[in-house]
Amino acid sequence: MSYVYIGTDEFAAAVLRSLVGAGRQPALVISRPDAPKGRGRKLSPPPVAEVSFELDLPTIQPEDIASAEVDEAIDAVDPVALALCAYGAIIRDPLLTKRPILNLHPSLLPRWRGATPIERAIMEGDTETGVSIIQLVDELDAGPVASQAGIPILPSDNFESLSARLVDVGAQLLATELANAEAGELAFTPQAGEGVTYAERFAAEDRFLDPKDSAATALRKLRALTPHIGARLRLNDEEVLGIKAASLAEQAVTPGEIRLEGSLALVGFADGTVQIDRLVPPGGKEMSASDWLRGRGN
Repeated sequence: MSYVYIGTDEFAAAVLRSLVGAGRQPALVISRPDAPKGRGRKLSPPPVAEVSFELDLPTIQPEDIASAEVDEAIDAVDPVALALCAYGAIIRDPLLTKRPILNLHPSLLPRWRGATPIERAIMEGDTETGVSIIQLVDELDAGPVASQAGIPILPSDNFESLSARLVDVGAQLLATELANAEAGELAFTPQAGEGVTYAERFAAEDRFLDPKDSAATALRKLRALTPHIGARLRLNDEEVLGIKAASLAEQAVTPGEIRLEGSLALVGFADGTVQIDRLVPPGGKEMSASDWLRGRGN
């Protein structure tokens, strides 16, 4: 089958690797231009381009995906369809309507349209999520559905573990729909008009654990932001810690209070206490909470 793969981020890169590993190699990969990354702000290719180069796939990184050069590059491989996953830029005509564009979105649409569906599903306590393959349209993640598959969200899941399972399901589903496109058997069903929710991007303040929340809500936020974004905790002296791991504790701590008790760092939330297990101090490296406490000496 001949198809073009369009994507940018780590999730999209993992899907591409899975497709190629299963023998479904794209004729062309389109990703975003190199961008500054890390503390040194060195120009680096996005994850999809990195994987594509590693796998020796034909790759372009246009400044404008709507350019004539991109259209010509796609025409040259004459794909049956385009597969899109987390590209991070708006696709418009003529590219939008010239060929079928199958968009892999990691949620059970219409729930969690938008940029952070995996994180929001964990944060809100959803017990199930999944993958939808939809036809790309102008409205955000609103296209008709070709297929969907659901998976449970486990109590132990964080962003990393849930994403890995969604990659496996999504790659299989996308490969099936690309085969349907090749056979002329693509079929779509309109999304339901009810149950639409949006997964907004995170602002800096959204990363902080809020003592006004329940302990369970705080732990869900931590899982949702681990390990890629990271949750934060503001101490009484305005020092900010990065929180890597935490658990429920039996001790009673007043909501909003941060108690250093022996080798334990305890935080009071609205209905319970959370024990911080691993953290990153300002300007430091990840360590256990007990090591951090020993270093403080107070």
